[in-house]
Amino acid sequence: LPFEHVVEAVNPTRNLAHTPLFQVMFAWQNNEDLDLDLPGVEVTALRSPWTSAKFDLTLSLAEHDGRITGSLEYATALFDTATAQRHIRHLHHVLTQLVAHPDQPIDRLSLLDPVERRDLLATWGEASAYPVEGTIPALFAQRAATAPDAVAVTLEGTSLTYRDLDARANRLAHHLRAHGVGPDTLVAVCLRRSPELIVALLAVLKAGGAYLPLDPAHPTERLGELLADGAPIAVLTHHATRTTL
Repeated sequence: LPFEHVVEAVNPTRNLAHTPLFQVMFAWQNNEDLDLDLPGVEVTALRSPWTSAKFDLTLSLAEHDGRITGSLEYATALFDTATAQRHIRHLHHVLTQLVAHPDQPIDRLSLLDPVERRDLLATWGEASAYPVEGTIPALFAQRAATAPDAVAVTLEGTSLTYRDLDARANRLAHHLRAHGVGPDTLVAVCLRRSPELIVALLAVLKAGGAYLPLDPAHPTERLGELLADGAPIAVLTHHATRTTL
């Protein structure tokens, strides 16, 4: 089906950041090589150089002399070389498994080779294990108890110690609880990058609720949609942003 007919029928919302309908293309070139034999003329095929990617990812494969060759084109604004190489390595590993065991179910295939799987599960997993029974407020309380005078937040010359941050968050948490904040409740937080933002987020968690982050720089229509959809029980904001909300 011609691509322009699909676009016309679907009529997607246009965005200059990406192409409509899809962002990843797979091309399998299985046409026979065209041999141009012209009398008195020597013909040589030249590959045209390109400097920009048409899509986020384009994988092109072709069969030639009994082998499959190809290339991966990627948008450098989204992916770096290491990511593209890892993508190719995963594809090669999947194809190797298919050739070795063609009857196995698709869900049995693995993207990771043994070395990469070992690194993910053993080396990196053990180094950064998160305590299963620990919550963010509980872990913060432990840190505040062991190093109360250590600096917890710093911004443009303003600093809060763990003791100060804990005290301010506790006061706000009690205030939120008095207004009905607790489990299964949502609090919208619309604050600029500031120590108050950290106090607000920690206080919501201490009160047992969840927070809905709102960016004050977003258009009022966007903020209105988020508030209507989330239906928070309370909103924490600066005085300058209160009128906008």
